[in-house]
Amino acid sequence: MRVAIAGGGLAGLSCAKYLVDAGHTPVVLESQDVLGGLVAAWRDQDGDWYETGLHIFFGAYPNMLQLLKELGIEDRLQWKEHSLIMNQPENPGVYSRFDFPDIPAPINGMVAILGNNDMLTWEEKIKFGLGLLPAMVRGQSYVEDMDQYTWTEWLRKQNIPERVNEEVFIAMAKALNFIGPDEISATILLTALNRFLQERYGSKMAFLDGAPPERLCQPLMEYITERGGEVYVRKPLKQIRLNDDGTVREFLIRGLDGAPDEVVTADVYVSAMSVDVLKVLLPEPWKPLDYFSKLDGLEGVPVINLHLWFDRKLTDIDQLLFSRSPLLSVYADMSNTCREYANPDRSMLELIFAPAKDWIDKPDAEIVAATMTELNKLFPNHFTGDQPAKLLKSKVVKTPRSVYTATPGRQACRPSQVSPIANFFLAGSYTMQKYLGSMEGAVLSGKLAAQAISHETTGGETDLQIEKLPATAR
Repeated sequence: MRVAIAGGGLAGLSCAKYLVDAGHTPVVLESQDVLGGLVAAWRDQDGDWYETGLHIFFGAYPNMLQLLKELGIEDRLQWKEHSLIMNQPENPGVYSRFDFPDIPAPINGMVAILGNNDMLTWEEKIKFGLGLLPAMVRGQSYVEDMDQYTWTEWLRKQNIPERVNEEVFIAMAKALNFIGPDEISATILLTALNRFLQERYGSKMAFLDGAPPERLCQPLMEYITERGGEVYVRKPLKQIRLNDDGTVREFLIRGLDGAPDEVVTADVYVSAMSVDVLKVLLPEPWKPLDYFSKLDGLEGVPVINLHLWFDRKLTDIDQLLFSRSPLLSVYADMSNTCREYANPDRSMLELIFAPAKDWIDKPDAEIVAATMTELNKLFPNHFTGDQPAKLLKSKVVKTPRSVYTATPGRQACRPSQVSPIANFFLAGSYTMQKYLGSMEGAVLSGKLAAQAISHETTGGETDLQIEKLPATAR
């Protein structure tokens, strides 16, 4: 069966991978000149990579880890020490750590929290632990019910001190969805905490050893094409054309650089595009359907990713860092964390500027200047004195609409992968799956879409393994 997939990000590529595994012929159509979607990256004139985001792989990403294992590239993940490291704004240049010992969950998480005396008092730790009990005991149904509250509202409901928010969860909320705890749905943080606290290696982090287009997307493309699938870039979807019965007749692809538009036909069609693009391209006859109309409640969050190259080392820490800055979310010195970017003498900081909604339209130079002001606070010893660290170059990557903005009530707007249109399916981290807007969510959505296509169109069962945690997370 031929399946046309609009979108060559992780959702579209994983959907295609599992379709070829099931014996189908996927045709992936990516609008940009590079695969990856929200994990895309490009080289500058010096040959240095710049990426759309700071991409972190967690032990609690079983479908992503299984995919890498099936591709034979699990060794491309560089696992870091099992620790969460946060800057101390009131004590510049000093870090606070949550170190997870290699013992079963949730005991390792309890030890990590109880062992940190820099940020929370014992009373705050106890009240936070008691407040978390309903989520841990009652599970995912409780977690999803809490989508009616912001994280801050949920903390108050559970009588958890407000200072817990200020010390830990402003940084955590911005890391997970690029917005603050007064906006983000409680479901997002509870989902993450449940995985982190209930899985031994859930919060353990890894960095890819190079740029995602080459180290992750290229193997996916090769896997797909070697088995009869097709993958194309620079093929933007222009129109979804319908049959008289409302099903999809064909995809119209916009011709670029003066080329004519082209038609792609298939037995089944998949949108693996962002929800914002899909809403623009929805055929008029579909818009009144509840399945599609509720998409109006989903909108991508603006994200700004910065790359700053310096003439010297600013830190030797080989791990993700939570800045706890009002303007910055998380950052890493990629010259330490990523093998391809390694440099023993200079730093390349990659930083997430969040929340970004008030900055997305500002000039790059203004964003870099504001970031440098924050870095002066984070690295005071490197930007003072007779020979302060010098910024060699910078790159700002703006994504006006990234993963869906996870404010309260969005769970009800998230569609399943199976649409009411017989030959049309959805993939994307905004679709309903429990990992929310993330790389894991994108991969799982693609796998679920492939599974649904095989089941819905053939009536047969598939043997796709969902939620199997590989040993590589350990």
